Amino acid sequence: MRTIGLIGGMSWESTAEYYRLLNELTRERLGGLHSAKCVLYSVDFAEIERLQTAGRWDEAGEALAGAARSLAAAGAELLLICTNTMHKVADRVEAAVDVPLLHLADTTAGAVRAAGLHRIGLLGTAFTMEQDFYRGRLAGHGLEVLVPDAAGRAEVHRVIYEELCVGVVREESRAAYREVIAGLVARGAEGVVLGCTEIELLVGPEDSPVPVFPTTRLHAEAAVAAALA
Repeated sequence: MRTIGLIGGMSWESTAEYYRLLNELTRERLGGLHSAKCVLYSVDFAEIERLQTAGRWDEAGEALAGAARSLAAAGAELLLICTNTMHKVADRVEAAVDVPLLHLADTTAGAVRAAGLHRIGLLGTAFTMEQDFYRGRLAGHGLEVLVPDAAGRAEVHRVIYEELCVGVVREESRAAYREVIAGLVARGAEGVVLGCTEIELLVGPEDSPVPVFPTTRLHAEAAVAAALA
């Protein structure tokens, strides 16, 4: 098994899910006492969040590129950025090392296409929903991407940063997400991408009338498959 390098901590709540899933999936594939070969570089999310909010993406990209170099030095043979939003700087990370990066949007788009869907709703941080780095990557795979209205985007973003990233899961927020999902479906979404790695802590297939695509799990599944290929 190749060693998987994780650029995590954004937030550690979802990075913990990555670690659990990678090990569970490896055990399912190999059986017995097998677990994933991986190394983790966990950043201080408060520092990254300040750079996000200030629009200082070059500095944020260099921080993650430094993490990638550390992982490569530690023996990583495959890299994951354990956050959808920070794929905005994926090019900077890829340029920093010779280790291949498994891009989360490509993994997600592959799952959507495999399900035979073309028009999808996207939930995530405001950066992910409103900027082109993620939506455009999905569209490059032939997908039509719908996002919530301004009020819906604001609420989805707020819940991520104020609640899920600090381990708070509230029924009121689950109800709000269900309402946002229903709105996307009413506009023609055939499926919904849970495009923030924390969202799976709050909602799942039971909260949507159409298929959901849990990006954390999809990324972990693809990583294990690649590491064992």
